[in-house]
Amino acid sequence: METNNIKEKNNFLLKIINFIIRHKYIFSLVLFGLWITFFDTYNLIDRFKKLKTLNSLQKEIKYYEDEISLYTRQYEELFSNKDNLEKFAREQYQMLEEDEDLFIIIDE
Repeated sequence: METNNIKEKNNFLLKIINFIIRHKYIFSLVLFGLWITFFDTYNLIDRFKKLKTLNSLQKEIKYYEDEISLYTRQYEELFSNKDNLEKFAREQYQMLEEDEDLFIIIDE
């Protein structure tokens, strides 16, 4: 009984080894693919995660560059004329001149 079991295991192992030898190129490609995908230092999973992070950071850079250009234009417009500066100070910071009352009207 035991020898039968050992013979079956040996036959199974021989069949697997024979299959691998006959299809060695396919086996090598599958092994290479698994290695590159999961075990390599620069594996594909990490590369895709880093690519996703890079894309999000590039979008963030574009957003902040647009914001900087917007605020630069506003700054130039604000300080190019004294009337613009006074208007901005009154609207944004409710600054007053002497003997002046301020009424804030809120639209609802």
